Amino acid sequence: MAEMQTLHAAFAARIDAVLNALELEGVLPSGISRANVTVEPPRDPSHGDLATNAAMVLAKPAQTNPRALAEKIVAHLDRDPDIVGTEIAGPGFINLRLSDDAWRRELAAIVALGGDYGRSTMGEGRKVNVEYVSANPTGPMHMGHCRGAVVGDALAGLLEFAGHEVIREYYVNDAGGQVDVLARSAHMRYREALGEDIGEIPEGLYPGDYLVPVGEKLAQEFGPAYKDAPESEWLVLFRGRAVAAMMDMIRSDLAQLGIHHDLFSSEAELQAAKKPEAAEAWLREHGYVYDGVLEAPKGKAPPEDWEPVQLPLFRSTQFGDDQDRPIKKSNGAWTYFGADLAYHLQKAQNADELIDIWGADHAGTVKRIKSAVAALSEGQGKAIPFDVKLVQMVQLMKGGQPFKMSKRAGNFVTLADVVEMVGKDVVRFTMLTRKPDAQMDFDFDKVVEASKDNPVFYLQYAHARIRSTLRKAGVEPSGDHLDRLGADELALVREAAQFPRVVEAAAKAREPHRIAFFLGDLAAAFHSFWNAGNDDPSKRIIQEGDPELTAARLYLADAVGQVIRNGLGILGVQAVEEM
Repeated sequence: MAEMQTLHAAFAARIDAVLNALELEGVLPSGISRANVTVEPPRDPSHGDLATNAAMVLAKPAQTNPRALAEKIVAHLDRDPDIVGTEIAGPGFINLRLSDDAWRRELAAIVALGGDYGRSTMGEGRKVNVEYVSANPTGPMHMGHCRGAVVGDALAGLLEFAGHEVIREYYVNDAGGQVDVLARSAHMRYREALGEDIGEIPEGLYPGDYLVPVGEKLAQEFGPAYKDAPESEWLVLFRGRAVAAMMDMIRSDLAQLGIHHDLFSSEAELQAAKKPEAAEAWLREHGYVYDGVLEAPKGKAPPEDWEPVQLPLFRSTQFGDDQDRPIKKSNGAWTYFGADLAYHLQKAQNADELIDIWGADHAGTVKRIKSAVAALSEGQGKAIPFDVKLVQMVQLMKGGQPFKMSKRAGNFVTLADVVEMVGKDVVRFTMLTRKPDAQMDFDFDKVVEASKDNPVFYLQYAHARIRSTLRKAGVEPSGDHLDRLGADELALVREAAQFPRVVEAAAKAREPHRIAFFLGDLAAAFHSFWNAGNDDPSKRIIQEGDPELTAARLYLADAVGQVIRNGLGILGVQAVEEM
C-alpha cells in the first residue's frame, strides 16, 4: 500500500526522512525518540495545510533552540516540490502549504482505495477485547443499555478498521440473586399458563409480560409437575430455562441494532469452573491477596450489628485505591469484585488489551478493577492495557416532554420499540453525536426531522445528494482532468483527506464519536459546496457543455461519498442512496 500512502501519512514520512538526514549531518543526535513528533493540520486553516512540532520536541535533546532547529528542518523541506510554502511560527512550529497537485493526488487515492481509504495498520494485529452491553439477563434490552451498546460496537468497528484484531464480548451475569428472582417470576407465569389466576405480580418479581411465553413454554415442557412443588425442586431448572430465553431475546434485540458479539461468557460457568478460586490462589501466591479485617464504613457510625470479620482482601491500595477490597463476603460467597477480578483474569489470558464499556453508575468501581488488572499485568510480567469507558444515561423526549413508553417491559422503554419507531441507523448515529460521558437527550421529534439541525438527516442527505447527482449526470466521473478543479473543490478534498488521520486519532483515544463529528463536518462542507452552485451556476457540479469539468467534479463528489460510506461503515450505519 506504499504507493497509495495517504497524504498525512506520506508527509509524516517526509518529515521523518528530513530528521534522518539531520541525524546524518550531526544536527540531531542519533537515536532520540520521535514519539511525540506530530504532523497534523494547524488549528487555524489560514496558517497552512500541515504543521509539525518536530523542532519544539527535538530541540532540547539536540541542545539547540527550537527556532534554530526549525530553520534547518525548513531548509530541507523547501526542496520538496509538493511543499510550496513554509513558515516558522511562534517559538518553533513549522507550517507547510502543499501544492494543488498534492491534493489532486490525494483525491485520486480516495477513489483508488475505495472502501479501504482511511484503513490503518496502526493496531498491528494486536488483540483487543471489547466488553460491552453485559446487561443482566432478566428481560429485553431497554434504552438504558442502548448507548453503551452502540458505543462499544462502534469502538470495536473502529479498532478493526485501524488494524486491531477485536473480540466483542458480552458477560452474562447469570450467577447473582437477580436470576433467582427471574426464575421465581417465570414460575408465576408457568402457573398462569397452567390456568391459575395469579393476580397481580408480587412486589420484587419481574412484572413484564415478556415472561408470558417463557411460562407457556415451561408449561408445555413440564406440564403441572412443578406447579405446587417446593422451590428447591424447580429453582435451578427454571433459572436455566429463563436465562436462556432472556439471552435469546437480548441477542434478537441487539441484532435489530446491528450488534453481534463474538463471545458470551457466563458468570455461572466461570464460578462452576472454580475460576474465582484459581484467581484467588494466583493472587495470594503473588502477594496481592491476604486475610484481613475490613474497616468499619467511613464517615458514619457503624451499624449496631456490625462486627469486624476477617475476609480475603485484595491489596488495591497498592494501586491507588483508598482501601483494600474484599473478594468474598462473610458468608463465603464471592463479591461482585471477586467474580469480576476472575473474569478479567480470564479475558487477559486471551487478549493483549482490555476495554470495558460501563454505565456511569459504575464509576465507583473503576479504580479497583483497574488496580486488579494492574496486579494481573504485573504478576504475569506482561503489560495489559486496560481502559474503562463510562457512558451516561439517555433521556427520552417527545413533544418537549420526557417520554415514557412501555409495551411489554413492565416499566421501561424497550430498545426494540425505539428501533421500530425510528430505525436502526438513526438510533446508532444519534448515540454517537455526543461524547459518551456527556448527558444526552434522545428527542423522537428531532431525530426524524428533515432539517440541518438533525445530524443524522444532514449527513444522510449529503450522501443521497451525491448518489442522485451521479445517477442523473449523464457523464461518468473521471480523474483525467483534475487540473480543472480549483480552490473551492480542493478545499473539499482537504476536508475529506482528514479521514485517515481522524481514524488513527480516534482509535488511539478509543473515541468512536470522533468519526461521527468528522462526518458532520464533511457533510457541512459538501452542502456548502453544493449551495454555492445555487447562487452561482458556474459552481454547479453538472456543467452543461463542459463534460471534462463535470466529470472531474463528479469524481470529487464520488470521493466525498466514499469517505462518508467508509466512516458510516465504521459506526455500523448504512449510507442511504436516496431520500
